[in-house]
Amino acid sequence: MTPSFTRSFTAEPRHIDEMGHVNNAVWVQWIQDMATAQWDAVARAEDRARYVWLVVRHEIDYRGNIDVGQSVEATTWIEGGARGAKSLRRVDFRNAAGKVIVSAATTWAMLERETGRPARVRPEVIAPFV
Repeated sequence: MTPSFTRSFTAEPRHIDEMGHVNNAVWVQWIQDMATAQWDAVARAEDRARYVWLVVRHEIDYRGNIDVGQSVEATTWIEGGARGAKSLRRVDFRNAAGKVIVSAATTWAMLERETGRPARVRPEVIAPFV
Protein backbone atom coordinates (compact mmCIF):
# COMPACT_ATOMS: atom_id res chain seq x y z
CA MET A 1 0.00 0.00 0.00
CA THR A 2 1.34 3.41 -0.98
CA PRO A 3 1.32 5.92 1.90
CA SER A 4 -1.15 8.69 1.28
CA PHE A 5 -1.67 12.13 2.73
CA THR A 6 -5.12 13.64 3.34
CA ARG A 7 -6.34 17.17 3.93
CA SER A 8 -9.66 19.03 3.60
CA PHE A 9 -10.45 22.17 1.62
CA THR A 10 -13.57 24.33 1.92
CA ALA A 11 -14.83 26.50 -0.93
CA GLU A 12 -14.90 30.18 0.00
CA PRO A 13 -16.61 32.97 -1.97
CA ARG A 14 -13.24 34.00 -3.45
CA HIS A 15 -12.87 30.49 -4.96
CA ILE A 16 -16.08 30.72 -6.99
CA ASP A 17 -16.00 31.84 -10.64
CA GLU A 18 -18.65 33.44 -12.82
CA MET A 19 -20.13 30.02 -13.56
CA GLY A 20 -20.90 29.54 -9.85
CA HIS A 21 -18.38 26.81 -9.07
CA VAL A 22 -14.83 26.46 -7.82
CA ASN A 23 -12.56 27.89 -10.50
CA ASN A 24 -10.15 25.51 -12.26
CA ALA A 25 -7.20 27.63 -11.12
CA VAL A 26 -8.25 27.02 -7.51
CA TRP A 27 -8.24 23.26 -8.05
CA VAL A 28 -4.70 23.56 -9.46
CA GLN A 29 -3.64 25.59 -6.41
CA TRP A 30 -5.13 22.97 -4.08
CA ILE A 31 -3.29 20.22 -5.99
CA GLN A 32 -0.02 22.10 -5.50
CA ASP A 33 -0.89 22.79 -1.85
CA MET A 34 -1.33 19.04 -1.31
CA ALA A 35 2.08 18.22 -2.78
CA THR A 36 3.79 20.91 -0.72
CA ALA A 37 2.00 19.94 2.49
CA GLN A 38 2.94 16.28 2.10
CA TRP A 39 6.57 17.13 1.28
CA ASP A 40 6.77 19.39 4.35
CA ALA A 41 5.16 16.76 6.59
CA VAL A 42 6.95 13.63 5.39
CA ALA A 43 10.31 14.44 3.80
CA ARG A 44 13.47 14.29 5.84
CA ALA A 45 14.71 17.70 7.03
CA GLU A 46 17.95 17.39 5.07
CA ASP A 47 15.98 16.69 1.86
CA ARG A 48 13.66 19.67 2.42
CA ALA A 49 16.73 21.86 2.86
CA ARG A 50 18.52 20.51 -0.22
CA TYR A 51 15.74 20.04 -2.80
CA VAL A 52 12.73 21.81 -4.23
CA TRP A 53 10.02 20.39 -6.49
CA LEU A 54 8.52 22.12 -9.54
CA VAL A 55 5.53 21.08 -11.63
CA VAL A 56 6.31 19.77 -15.09
CA ARG A 57 2.77 18.72 -16.05
CA HIS A 58 -0.79 18.67 -14.68
CA GLU A 59 -3.48 16.37 -16.07
CA ILE A 60 -6.84 16.96 -14.39
CA ASP A 61 -10.23 15.28 -14.80
CA TYR A 62 -13.21 17.28 -13.57
CA ARG A 63 -16.25 15.14 -12.74
CA GLY A 64 -18.11 17.47 -10.41
CA ASN A 65 -17.79 20.54 -8.26
CA ILE A 66 -18.68 22.04 -4.89
CA ASP A 67 -20.47 25.20 -3.80
CA VAL A 68 -19.49 27.90 -1.32
CA GLY A 69 -19.21 26.42 2.16
CA GLN A 70 -18.89 22.85 0.95
CA SER A 71 -15.74 20.85 1.59
CA VAL A 72 -13.75 18.20 -0.20
CA GLU A 73 -11.31 15.68 1.19
CA ALA A 74 -8.11 15.56 -0.85
CA THR A 75 -5.83 12.55 -0.85
CA THR A 76 -2.42 12.48 -2.52
CA TRP A 77 0.13 9.77 -3.09
CA ILE A 78 3.18 9.02 -5.23
CA GLU A 79 2.39 6.60 -8.03
CA GLY A 80 5.22 4.28 -9.00
CA GLY A 81 8.89 4.95 -8.63
CA ALA A 82 10.79 8.03 -9.61
CA ARG A 83 12.21 8.30 -13.13
CA GLY A 84 15.40 10.34 -13.05
CA ALA A 85 14.48 13.72 -11.58
CA LYS A 86 10.73 13.18 -12.09
CA SER A 87 7.98 11.72 -9.96
CA LEU A 88 4.27 11.19 -10.63
CA ARG A 89 1.85 12.33 -7.95
CA ARG A 90 -1.88 11.56 -7.86
CA VAL A 91 -4.48 13.71 -6.10
CA ASP A 92 -8.17 12.83 -5.70
CA PHE A 93 -10.80 15.18 -4.27
CA ARG A 94 -13.92 13.56 -2.78
CA ASN A 95 -17.16 15.35 -1.98
CA ALA A 96 -19.22 14.80 1.19
CA ALA A 97 -20.80 11.69 -0.39
CA GLY A 98 -17.33 10.19 -0.98
CA LYS A 99 -17.47 10.57 -4.77
CA VAL A 100 -14.26 11.55 -6.57
CA ILE A 101 -15.13 14.85 -8.25
CA VAL A 102 -11.64 15.96 -9.32
CA SER A 103 -8.72 13.65 -10.06
CA ALA A 104 -5.24 14.76 -11.04
CA ALA A 105 -1.99 13.22 -12.18
CA THR A 106 0.87 15.67 -11.85
CA THR A 107 4.48 15.22 -12.81
CA TRP A 108 7.03 16.99 -10.63
CA ALA A 109 10.77 17.48 -11.11
CA MET A 110 13.16 17.64 -8.19
CA LEU A 111 15.80 20.37 -8.33
CA GLU A 112 18.85 21.15 -6.23
CA ARG A 113 18.03 24.36 -4.36
CA GLU A 114 21.59 25.64 -4.61
CA THR A 115 22.06 25.18 -8.34
CA GLY A 116 18.49 25.07 -9.68
CA ARG A 117 19.45 22.00 -11.70
CA PRO A 118 17.46 18.75 -11.90
CA ALA A 119 18.54 16.12 -9.38
CA ARG A 120 18.00 12.38 -9.72
CA VAL A 121 15.47 11.25 -7.10
CA ARG A 122 17.42 8.86 -4.90
CA PRO A 123 15.69 5.96 -3.13
CA GLU A 124 16.25 7.47 0.33
CA VAL A 125 14.49 10.69 -0.75
CA ILE A 126 11.37 8.98 -2.10
CA ALA A 127 11.26 6.15 0.47
CA PRO A 128 9.01 7.99 3.00
CA PHE A 129 6.40 8.50 0.24
CA VAL A 130 6.11 5.00 -1.23
